[in-house]
Amino acid sequence: MKKRLVDGVEVQRSSGNAFADLGLPDADKLKIKSGLVIEIRKAMRRLGLTQQEAAKRMGITQPKVSDMMRGDFSNLSERKLMDCLNRLGYDIEIKVKPATHPIGHLLLAIA
Repeated sequence: MKKRLVDGVEVQRSSGNAFADLGLPDADKLKIKSGLVIEIRKAMRRLGLTQQEAAKRMGITQPKVSDMMRGDFSNLSERKLMDCLNRLGYDIEIKVKPATHPIGHLLLAIA
């Protein structure tokens, strides 16, 4: 990536995945999971659910909801997060197609 100076500070454009930019392993999965958690937070707010109410509806414990709201979703799989969204009234579609590069990538598209 190309670096440049802005007001004396060296900056570089993001790749679009902050987790990859930080060099974290499984950056694509982290981006997907964080996107799902953002949608869960939006749904909880839209439905006016407390953490306890949301936990019951999603089939997880309130401490796991609390962890999720604080950005710690390491104890929840992508599948479980999708299940949580289903239980909050979301449909999820998974689209599989041939990759344009030798190795494909994961993409989360929110409608």
